[in-house]
Amino acid sequence: MAEVLNVLILGASGVFGSRLAERASLEKGVALTLAARNLTKLKEVAGGLPGSPRCIALDRDRLTAHDLARYNLVIDAAGPFQRSHMRVVESAIAARVPYIDLADGREFVRAFARFDEIAKGAEVPLVTGASSIPALSHAVIDELTQGWQRIDHLRVGIYPGNRAPRGLSVVEAILSYVGRPVKVFRDRQWQQLPGWGLTHREDIPGIGKRWASVCDTPEQDLLVERYQPREGAEFFAGLELGFLHLGLAAMALPVRWGWAKSMRPLARPMLAVARWFLPFGSDRGAMTVRATGRDANGDWVERRWVLQADANRGPYVPVLAALALIRRYRDGVLPASGAHVCSGILALEDFAQDFAALGMVHELCDGEGCAIAFDSPEASGQSCAA
Repeated sequence: MAEVLNVLILGASGVFGSRLAERASLEKGVALTLAARNLTKLKEVAGGLPGSPRCIALDRDRLTAHDLARYNLVIDAAGPFQRSHMRVVESAIAARVPYIDLADGREFVRAFARFDEIAKGAEVPLVTGASSIPALSHAVIDELTQGWQRIDHLRVGIYPGNRAPRGLSVVEAILSYVGRPVKVFRDRQWQQLPGWGLTHREDIPGIGKRWASVCDTPEQDLLVERYQPREGAEFFAGLELGFLHLGLAAMALPVRWGWAKSMRPLARPMLAVARWFLPFGSDRGAMTVRATGRDANGDWVERRWVLQADANRGPYVPVLAALALIRRYRDGVLPASGAHVCSGILALEDFAQDFAALGMVHELCDGEGCAIAFDSPEASGQSCAA
């Protein structure tokens, strides 16, 4: 491995890419190049970062192996990955450059395995899903269920605060499945449920009640494949403001009834509407993971993990897995060649230093209450009720 790890971040002017660039710019032995279509916006991001990152105008839809050849690692943080092409993956293999993405597109992640043999032949490691799901969620589940005899049910949820920044790619990703059939393992069988359906209220420790609905992500497939739960494996997300969450559920009806194919063409006006209401709600987001099953003694047990992110720190969570992998690559600890989903690659402890640096609180809870796994100085003494 080179003395300095040359990293290219695609989509570095976006909500997630800019935050990854910010955190990675603080790492020793890492030289960043930031790429996006809009060079002006990109330079605004780079201007506030140490180390004077290089900026280049680069369109992920048109890049080639030549564009990647000078780097030791390429990270695709651009999105949206729903119905996305594989051009960046193919170019990375051709250039023999290790690749990481933050993909949350179900079909994209499912199709990733087809690159395994060619990546092994090129001796290149490829990693998809280095984000909140599945990288962080599976690291949490591994911690929660360590030593268990079996897992019955898994439930993952992400609940951003209304004031959290949001970008076009995030809105496009959500609208791509709203109202469309989503395959979910529920009640011991695979079911087809409407995207953004099963709308209900979740009581989140330390945060309060938030709306939640079914999302279409790789998580539903990966939870079943990795953990083989007996009862179900579900993923929910929610908007903090009820009228926005329920309004989106109402918008899903024309798609459910077959009157419209998709709400995705409305992404830009929907983003504009969402920005009108940014002053409302809070800057407090949360991620939750809940597991039930039989522990090492055969006793039924329920355990839960809650991550609280206030002060609009929530958008940092999806980039922390990629940041942890940057450190590993810099230190010469690479995954084996081939195409990998970022499940089981990282442990919860790999995220701990970044939770601490960002002042995030995460707690492990069971039937007797919660024990704080890490807390920031200003959050000391907080706990949640199981």
